[in-house]
This record gives sequence, structure tokens and C-alpha cells, in this order.
Amino acid sequence: MIRLEDKIIIVTGGNGLLGSEIIKNLKCEGAFCVNVDISHETLDDLSQIKCDITNPDSIDKCIQLVIEKYHRIDGLVNNAYPRTKDWGNRFEDINYKSWQDNVDWQLNTYFYFTQQVSKHMKVANYGAIVNMSSVYGIVGPDFSVYNGTTMTMPAAYSAIKGGIINFSRYLAAYLGPDNIRVNTVSPGGIFDNQNPVFVENYNNKVPMKRMGKPDDISPVVVFLLSDEAKYITGQNIAVDGGWTSI
Repeated sequence: MIRLEDKIIIVTGGNGLLGSEIIKNLKCEGAFCVNVDISHETLDDLSQIKCDITNPDSIDKCIQLVIEKYHRIDGLVNNAYPRTKDWGNRFEDINYKSWQDNVDWQLNTYFYFTQQVSKHMKVANYGAIVNMSSVYGIVGPDFSVYNGTTMTMPAAYSAIKGGIINFSRYLAAYLGPDNIRVNTVSPGGIFDNQNPVFVENYNNKVPMKRMGKPDDISPVVVFLLSDEAKYITGQNIAVDGGWTSI
């Protein structure tokens, strides 16, 4: 069964580690994916659109291109993860302007992209939105997994990801009467060639004894965008190997 045949689905940050795998799975299910990313050029078929999601004008142009060509947007995956160059500083070293910029670039762009796309979904009386959060939007960080490394968990990350989860609940309640579903996926740690000490620490803590992989996450996103999830909205699914269960 092809679950997303002919659906027009926007994925922000589609060139990233998770985004590229999400797009791969969506295509396998028959969707036409619009990969919205700042690191490529716009193609005529709009399978790629160059867009700076931190710029509302760029978002407006992106959405208008899709509507003019395809006349609808069936799904949206808010996945992009823009961040400042000093991302990862310890709490006491975080510059206030940096904090503001990261909240603006991550949380506020989820708001704006969703607000503008949902206007078109309301007209169609149909739509599915998946917002990418994190286990650290659900629980506080375990700083012991960073022992023996220079790594830490950025404070803004927890604030932003927690905000995304509750914002998604708001959207589910507000947009539900328009047959627009909004859910959140919260991955655990994803392996990306991190410091081996961190990886070992992480694996020792998580019940499944390994970090996640992009193909652990993407099938859940596909499911939530499909009509198999047609009565699921306002939910946050942790895909974390059991991290939040302990």
C-alpha cells in the first residue's frame, strides 16, 4: 500500500541527517516532497526550494511557489535546525543575544511556517503537520553522559523543544475543527560520529543500549502524515530507545 500517493509535503531542513531520511521514506510512500533548505538552489519542479527559514519573506515566497504550482499543501514537516555559531556553550557562557536568536530561528520559525501553511490547509479542510522535537523537550538532560568530553546540552535546546511540544498541542486543539492534525516526534540521541566517550556513556544509559539512527525516526513521521493516523492529533511520540521510560 502506498500511503501518501500524490500528497504534496514540505520538509524543512531536508538536506540534514534526519531530513534526508524523512524525504527518502516519504518518496517511497508516493509523496511529492518539497525539500526546503538554504543549502541548495530551487528546481523547476520545486522538489528543492532554496529558503532561509529565519526570514519570513523567504518563507512566504517558498509557500507561494508551491501553491502556485501545485495548488495545495497536504503535509508539513518542521524539521530545520538553524543555530548560532556559538551553539553549545555552557549555560554561564551563553550570550543573551545568542539565546534570543536561537529561540527566534528555531521556535519562532516553526510558528510562522505553520501559521502560513495552515491557511492553505484550512481552505482544503485537510492537512497533517509533524513538528520535530526531542526527548530533552520532555525530560531534563542527564549531564552524566557528557562526562569525559567537552560536550554539553545547550540550554536553549531544552526550552525550544519543550515549547514545540506544547505549541503542537495548542495547534491540534485550534486546527482540529479544520481537519488539520498536528503531532510531534521526539527523537532520542541520533548517532552522528560524536565523541566515542559520549557514545559509550549514552549507550550505557539508554535501555536499548544504542543511539538512534535516522531510519528509526522517519517511519514514525511517515505514519503521522498518513491517513493511518487520521484520528491522531496533539500527540508527542518519543522515539528514543526507552530513554524517557527510566
